[in-house]
Amino acid sequence: MDVFNRKETKFNRNNLRKNQTDAEKALWSRLRNKQLNGLKFFRQYGINRYITDFYCPKIKLAIEIDGGGHYTDEGMNYDTIQTEIFNTLGIKTIRFSNTEVSAQLDNILEEILKLTPPSPL
Repeated sequence: MDVFNRKETKFNRNNLRKNQTDAEKALWSRLRNKQLNGLKFFRQYGINRYITDFYCPKIKLAIEIDGGGHYTDEGMNYDTIQTEIFNTLGIKTIRFSNTEVSAQLDNILEEILKLTPPSPL
């Protein structure tokens, strides 16, 4: 069974790419084209039945940018299950709120950098 970018998530992945939040756009502008430590990140990447906002396969890191819906009981339960499934695949998940990304983008990038291997010389 395929784990990544399953056919049944393709429509939703494409739709999410076309309708990114401002916070997602801001972070993507700093992750794309291997700008962060030479690492390739993908946006709206399918893992199992879930779609993560950003994913780097080389270091198995999923980045989630959470809006208000994630802070409801239902949203938090969904996120917990998603994180547990990612963990079983050896994928680390880090989460930031839309507000954090908008107000502290440089700090967010530093947090992500802490989880990346040193750049080759």
